Amino acid sequence: MALFLDRDGTVIADAHYLADPSGVRLIAGAADAVRWANAQQVPVFLITNQSGIARGLITPAQYEATRERTEALLAEAGAAIVQTYHCPHLPDPARPCPCRKPGLGMYQQAAAEHGLDLARAAYIGDRWRDVQPAIATGGVGVLVPGVETPVDDVEQARSALSSRLHVADSLGDAVRWALAALGMTQPIHSNSEPS
Repeated sequence: MALFLDRDGTVIADAHYLADPSGVRLIAGAADAVRWANAQQVPVFLITNQSGIARGLITPAQYEATRERTEALLAEAGAAIVQTYHCPHLPDPARPCPCRKPGLGMYQQAAAEHGLDLARAAYIGDRWRDVQPAIATGGVGVLVPGVETPVDDVEQARSALSSRLHVADSLGDAVRWALAALGMTQPIHSNSEPS
């Protein structure tokens, strides 16, 4: 079992091509949600499209600095990320990159490196592309609409609602629903649940 969380707009505020680590801001409740998953012994990964690298708006070093800052802020709040995966490529509808979400490349890499079953994973984010991998893998997907979420993404997620797809009001709600949908009915630890 694993949780794959989108980064920008889900765990940190979406600053659009964030190059300066001092601009990293955790979204309220994000650390609580990750910490609660940690307490259930469920590994948490961040999965992020970062086309700003290919666009020349972010250098690889700047991306690494923001990644390190994100993970450090979570760690300061007692929340642990196993690893962050990113796709640095441009979107190309004619020739989709296999690692750019909703492609499965980053998830497959995480599965290979950490012995994960992608059908026993949750795919959570603020865009439809963050949730779509659940359909391809047989996992569960949860859309957490935020200020940057397109209306079309919310409508698409709502039209696809099922026992495997959900729309949640917060990351904490998304994590609780996802773990229940994956069959974790009894928490391994009785830590307080995320808000």
